[in-house]
Amino acid sequence: MTSQRVIINYFATAGLWTLAAALIWGVNTLFLLDAGLDIFGVFIANAAFTFGSVLFEIPTGVLADTRGRRTSFLLSVAILFASTLAYVGVAEYGGGLIAFCLVSIVMGLGFTFYSGAVEAWLVDALKATDYKGSLDRVFARGSMIVGAAMLVGAVAGGFLGGLDLSYPFIARAALLAVVFALAFWGMHDVGFAPRTIQMAQLPQEIRTVARQSIAFGWGNRSVRLLMAVSFIQFGFLSWGFYAWQPYFLELLGRDAVWVAGVVAALISLSMIAGNMLVDWFSRFCGRRTTMLFWAAAIQTIAAMGVGLAGDFWIAVFCLTIVTGAMGVTGPVKQAYLHQLIPTEQRATVISFDSMMGSAGGIVGQTGLGFLSRARSISDGYVMGGLATIFALPVVLFLRGLGEEGDKFAGTKAGAKSTCAPQGVPAISQMDGSAV
Repeated sequence: MTSQRVIINYFATAGLWTLAAALIWGVNTLFLLDAGLDIFGVFIANAAFTFGSVLFEIPTGVLADTRGRRTSFLLSVAILFASTLAYVGVAEYGGGLIAFCLVSIVMGLGFTFYSGAVEAWLVDALKATDYKGSLDRVFARGSMIVGAAMLVGAVAGGFLGGLDLSYPFIARAALLAVVFALAFWGMHDVGFAPRTIQMAQLPQEIRTVARQSIAFGWGNRSVRLLMAVSFIQFGFLSWGFYAWQPYFLELLGRDAVWVAGVVAALISLSMIAGNMLVDWFSRFCGRRTTMLFWAAAIQTIAAMGVGLAGDFWIAVFCLTIVTGAMGVTGPVKQAYLHQLIPTEQRATVISFDSMMGSAGGIVGQTGLGFLSRARSISDGYVMGGLATIFALPVVLFLRGLGEEGDKFAGTKAGAKSTCAPQGVPAISQMDGSAV
């Protein structure tokens, strides 16, 4: 297998999986409200999904690092297929909040089988095929394809939701069946040797992987700081990504479900634009933390703008700035993280990072969901956006460590960034002095 074929397989797998997932992203909150939940109940159900993600991240990471990344991905698709149909069943038969929470936890399990495994498969396969190109560029282009899939899925989901809010979920299940068939025949572990473990060995394996996650993840200062950024930013984004649906329809003054699909499409376009900017910015910014800092600062200001806008179009514009900044942050953070962790623990540490983000999501969705009911969704955007400002000093401290992985591919040692944050000193790892 050549590097080019690995990259094409990665683009196809990630794109189709995201297309299936995106079919419900523009209507999920509206679907739950239509099923009888209030706005706080919606985010309790979403928090249950995030709790499932936290609960199962390490066990599923164990499977990906033992039985293989392909097996993990196939399990992800199968579980999401079943839980998506179960969501429709709960709404149809009036199962209520508890039933939605239980299904959401299972759906979270499905996503944990995906998180980390496909990225780890890509990086290991590229190493095995002697890939010499930029990993940032592969992730950025992959994110562009994912963004395009989100665009198509969001528009299609909005159209189907205008006919019936259950239709996007049914269409998602059908597409997942196609993804399973394609991955079963086309995705194979390269550069990684799967190994079999018995069920009796699983608890010990989980303890071993947990220790490795702590040693290679939390025990590594740079990885720990990147995880802190995930915790802070995803705490807001996991709420903000779904809260706009009823909020924007309220600002618009119309109960038009198709508008949610159009806005979700604009969000996808903004993320694609952010992905495209990564390659361009990397020509001027020698360090990844430079890009992470400015993207985080812009995201904070724009998130607060969503809540303060008071006008539909201004709020939409601010939200697309938030998601555009996400499009910049995602591939840069991914590439930085992969530079810091060994192959054997790659899927586990990536899953651990995802778990930290999910933990932030539980806090954000519960807290901001309660604030949305007690006050308003607009106040949630202001307070949630304000909270993301704490990511800025974390990024600056990470910058001060001077890790080799902070440099973009091709950056020479000692080269200065032309877009570094001005007037903000970096902190030296050795003595805490400004450098």
